[in-house]
Amino acid sequence: MKTNDDIFFREAVSRICGSENIEKALQECFFFLKHYIPMNQVILNIFDNTTNMAEAVVRVSDDGILLDSIIIPYTRQVKKDMEAYTSRSKRMWMVRRLGDYEGTRHIAEKSGTADFPGVIMDLDLDGRIIGKLTIIHGKETQFSEEHLRLLEILNTPFAFALSHHLKQREIRRLKDIAADNQMYYQEELNQISGGFVIGADSGLKPVMEMVRRVAHQDSPVLLIGETGVGKEVIAKALHRISPRSDKPFIGVNCGAIPESLMDSELFGHEKGAFTGAAVRKRGRFERADGGSIFLDEVGELKKEAQVRLLRVLQEKEIERVGGTETLPMDIRVIAATHRNLEEMIRDKIFREDLYFRLKVFPIYIPPLRERILDIPALVSHFIQKKSVDMKLGIPPSIAPGQIDKLMEYHWPGNVRELENAVERALILYNGQQLQFDGLEASASAAPSSPQEAPAPASLSLDEAMARHITQALKSAQGKIHGPGGAAELLGINPMTLRHRLKKLGIPFGRAAKKEYAEEA
Repeated sequence: MKTNDDIFFREAVSRICGSENIEKALQECFFFLKHYIPMNQVILNIFDNTTNMAEAVVRVSDDGILLDSIIIPYTRQVKKDMEAYTSRSKRMWMVRRLGDYEGTRHIAEKSGTADFPGVIMDLDLDGRIIGKLTIIHGKETQFSEEHLRLLEILNTPFAFALSHHLKQREIRRLKDIAADNQMYYQEELNQISGGFVIGADSGLKPVMEMVRRVAHQDSPVLLIGETGVGKEVIAKALHRISPRSDKPFIGVNCGAIPESLMDSELFGHEKGAFTGAAVRKRGRFERADGGSIFLDEVGELKKEAQVRLLRVLQEKEIERVGGTETLPMDIRVIAATHRNLEEMIRDKIFREDLYFRLKVFPIYIPPLRERILDIPALVSHFIQKKSVDMKLGIPPSIAPGQIDKLMEYHWPGNVRELENAVERALILYNGQQLQFDGLEASASAAPSSPQEAPAPASLSLDEAMARHITQALKSAQGKIHGPGGAAELLGINPMTLRHRLKKLGIPFGRAAKKEYAEEA
């Protein structure tokens, strides 16, 4: 008796499209089709034209869903055969023994069906073959024309199901990439900021205490300091230890964006907002939604951009250039400048109301000349980092007296200049020991406190550090913690100082206190 095509089609499609899970859908369809077509296994295959690889993405048998995916290469002949089949009105054919046909031999051998007959149907969608459906029977079975006709009715539903599965798989792949990217950028952020801040327990200790105090608030932060002191590093550290750490950190160099593009870069624009605006564009603020935005050199903002930034801070919303819709923003604003904003206000270059909005929690970052004890650690960090970047292998050692030379220099360019000095030394590295030539000792770098006292020449890094710590102990008459103690003079935690004293073999405690007092 001839099958009612409408009923057959509806029942089959309800199973093919009845689940987001293609394995489950194919299993339901498999048990339904067994009533009409002899089979004990069905396989959905895809073919990748770019790699010439075929993959059995879903296999269902009488025993259930076979989860192991099979990937095999397609030979030139098979690809040629596939291209020849595109001219057929019905892209379906029978194979008496799957192991004899080159297009199914590899999969048949791997799935143990090489001796079985089968039916192969190209799945066509919009004139393009996106995969194949293979019906297999474990006995000598003659598939009839009626069997082929029923399968042909289901070509498009199977093609749609496979297409949907491939799109879902691509979405999952992109999500995985996005998750990996997020992990990568977070790790990169940790590396850029060091995962820690060099000098956090010494020269930058007061700065990091301020950072920790404000990190869990949403108040705007204004970082103030000379060029090259590491304002961006502090901004990233602030973001990293805040509740927004898993959200975007978007940096903006306000001095590097042309005035004509400032509004578009910061706040985005609508399609057709100006000549060349062919598509809608999200601005930096919109990209930072939920996270933090770092406005470096905020003093370079023009008056028009200042007005719009003030609105963001006041109303917590933005409006794209050429748009009428206001978009609510949840953003932590971290601004930085090396300029005197109060002077700029007097000169009517910077808005006073914006200044006070940004200066809710100002943090001053001292220049390198005010924290010279951080120099050895910074030099070590830059040597390690740049040795990897420059593929030098084992990082070179530093020649005697060179650390002292670095600590005597006044560093007008701050940490950035120090980093450049290390890179220059590595470029000139001759396989011996690192030399830092070209630095001019400055009289202005004369020490004003025990922690800034220069060390004599020809000392190793540890020896130079030991000398500075010993000088501080003498000045504190052997006292380590409390007001006037060596830890306070050095700007480090007393526990950290004790650890360094032990490591460097410097005597301390009651027995040494008397000796330091006598020497002072």
